[in-house]
Amino acid sequence: MELKEALKLALQSLWANKLRTVLTLIGVVIGVASVIAVVTLVNGANAFVDQKLTKQGSDVFTVSKQPRVITSFDEYTKTQKRKILEMNEYQGLLQNCKRCKAVGAMQTTSGMVKYGTDSVTQVSLRGWTASMIDLYNLNVVQGRAFTPSEEEHASHVALIGADIQENLLKGQDPVGLEIRVDGAPYTIIGVGEKQGKTLGNSQDNWVAFPITAFQKSYGSQKTITIYARGGGAGDALERAAEEGRALLRAIRHDKPGAEDSFTLETNDAFATLFKSITAWFADIAVPVACISLIVGGIVIMNIMLVSVTERTREIGIRKALGARKKDIMRQFLIESGIMSTAGGIIGVIVKSTSFARHRTLRHGDREIGGTASLAHFSSGSRGGFLDRGATRRLMPVSENTHLETPTVRHRTHVAKTPTKPSLFRGRGPLGTTVSLTGDQARAAGRQAVLWRKRVGVEPTKDRQAALSRI
Repeated sequence: MELKEALKLALQSLWANKLRTVLTLIGVVIGVASVIAVVTLVNGANAFVDQKLTKQGSDVFTVSKQPRVITSFDEYTKTQKRKILEMNEYQGLLQNCKRCKAVGAMQTTSGMVKYGTDSVTQVSLRGWTASMIDLYNLNVVQGRAFTPSEEEHASHVALIGADIQENLLKGQDPVGLEIRVDGAPYTIIGVGEKQGKTLGNSQDNWVAFPITAFQKSYGSQKTITIYARGGGAGDALERAAEEGRALLRAIRHDKPGAEDSFTLETNDAFATLFKSITAWFADIAVPVACISLIVGGIVIMNIMLVSVTERTREIGIRKALGARKKDIMRQFLIESGIMSTAGGIIGVIVKSTSFARHRTLRHGDREIGGTASLAHFSSGSRGGFLDRGATRRLMPVSENTHLETPTVRHRTHVAKTPTKPSLFRGRGPLGTTVSLTGDQARAAGRQAVLWRKRVGVEPTKDRQAALSRI
């Protein structure tokens, strides 16, 4: 049997059982989509962190009481016992760090912002030095940033994020408007560039004002975070960070040989740590998602086994007409391959469309989708291959074979020895009378015509001689 003919028969069989085929495909689609979703989540998180850290600057290091990522409870309790970082330490680094091109400080809390009768809660309130606008790589899209003079005089001026403008001020021009931050009045002088969301959390729900005004409202007993820019990335950043570490150890009176009483971090170190966490997550989540692929393959195997059992009559007729075992097995392999490949492609399309709407699908994820689809094709093909044992146990129709539920009688005839004997290798006894339904009789007739046209023979007149040759 030619591949084209086997493909045609496989498609006809799948189309004849549309509901079963669709239900099988759903399992395959879910499996492929699950793997793509997990891997895309990990890759998207890594890419987002790289983007944010690059935007902050590859030549910036930070000094804080606690690290940005804490990996154990013991580390948390140890860092909680540290002294807070205060403004005098920021001043010492600002005045004495020769390799630092810029130094800034920040304090944060959360609170309520009100305008007229409207208010929003859980707003990130940031006390900044004037240099933090540059160190934070913040683009002011409307208005201006506050100045060192306004910082020195603790002026009540504020920069706001895009969410405050959209949700609280209803999109009106905010420059010059007065808002109340936990009851204290501040005049808006600028709006920061929209940052978007991180893992579902908005990065634009903030208000920033001079750190001196912040400390008048919230006190100076909150730890600060110090930002410093080296002369460049790489070795220049490392030299500036080492100088800053030595100055802070001296200011905080850390004993020689003792651990630092603060955490100094660069963006590269944070990115490496974050990627190690996401890799650990991927090591667990991807195998779990792959279970759905295995389940989809098992479903295809089960469906193919049921299909072999249901088509006992068809297989018997085809063997009686000269079909070889590998021809029948090829058809079932093609059916399972079509289902698994179609399910994989649909799963990739569904997930690609979903991620495209959220702007998180990347080229690498499409490669992952193709790999998942190929894996499912492999598992589905194995399902069809494993079912070949069932086809081997089916015998061709013989003189003593009588099929149940007869409705139409159809007589087949013996053919002379074909010009291509390999096509009839292992053929069963022909010329028998079998009982078939109307659809089965028509299918058997079409099969007989196809085989006779291919080998170019006419029916024999000597039935007994044909049987004796088998």
